[in-house]
Amino acid sequence: MADSAAYFDIDIDDGVMKMVAAGDWRARFLKQVDPRLRDFADDTMGRELIIDMTGVERLDTAGAMVLQRTLRACGDRTLISRVVGASPAHEALMEQVKDHLAPCHVTPFHPNAFGAMLERLGQGVAETYIAATQLLSFIGEALAATWRVFTRPSHFRWTSTVHHMEEAGLNAIPIVGLMSFLIGAVVAFMGAKILSLFNAEIFVVELVGISVLREFGVLLTAILIAGRSGSAFTAQIGSMKIREEIDAMRVLGLDPMEVLVLPRVFALVLMLPAIAFIAGILGLVGGALVAAFAMDISIALFLSRFSEAIPLTHFWAGLAD
Repeated sequence: MADSAAYFDIDIDDGVMKMVAAGDWRARFLKQVDPRLRDFADDTMGRELIIDMTGVERLDTAGAMVLQRTLRACGDRTLISRVVGASPAHEALMEQVKDHLAPCHVTPFHPNAFGAMLERLGQGVAETYIAATQLLSFIGEALAATWRVFTRPSHFRWTSTVHHMEEAGLNAIPIVGLMSFLIGAVVAFMGAKILSLFNAEIFVVELVGISVLREFGVLLTAILIAGRSGSAFTAQIGSMKIREEIDAMRVLGLDPMEVLVLPRVFALVLMLPAIAFIAGILGLVGGALVAAFAMDISIALFLSRFSEAIPLTHFWAGLAD
């Protein structure tokens, strides 16, 4: 005859709650009763609890633990909790499990603030050291690959380089040009407000020319290219790394530095000066338009003053930065 699964019934009579347990209270039969027993303690508030084990056919350590856990959970809510009807063997097992279910009081660890600060500092230094080491290793590998390409030009990926010049360079011109145009216009407008107090509006040409050619044009180009193209390169190579395409290249005898890194690096090196030049021109256009409409400085006067007051060294200094 197959063993019956564990079950229990609840009888409430005159403030006494009686839980009548029956069946096989071994581990593999407790799945149905365990969730009910976990919610059972809330219903015993202010009552006397009696667990009747007369109908329990078999009991192992898991069943005894579940019953003792129920008694402990109900202990603070009930007036009296007791077990009746258990056979001597079951009663002995219940007592043994009860002795080993004593609560374990663990003193929480309170870290020292100074020690925690030193730990974070040490972790930061270690992470910085690892990042610096990886960066130097990457730069070294890139320089070595560059030397190999210069000594063996046939290994250079011209098609890939031209593709990345278009993707990272030409396609970035609209956003870089728009930002430079707006920056030039804002610098001219804000400068005009201040210079008009001294009747020195003409000096807005020097303000726009020097700031755009020497700083803003190159700086905006570098920031936007790093954010736009740099993140795209990271996503592309990271995706290839996850799909193990880089490992496949090595298996085929291809150097990932020559195939993936150098074309992107050379594309940026070739395109950044051109984009910075375009950004500078558009920044000057924005400043000239604001000067023409807000300060009655004609385009011809702006260009004449610009050619007289702004030496070409500012442009080269900006590119050198």
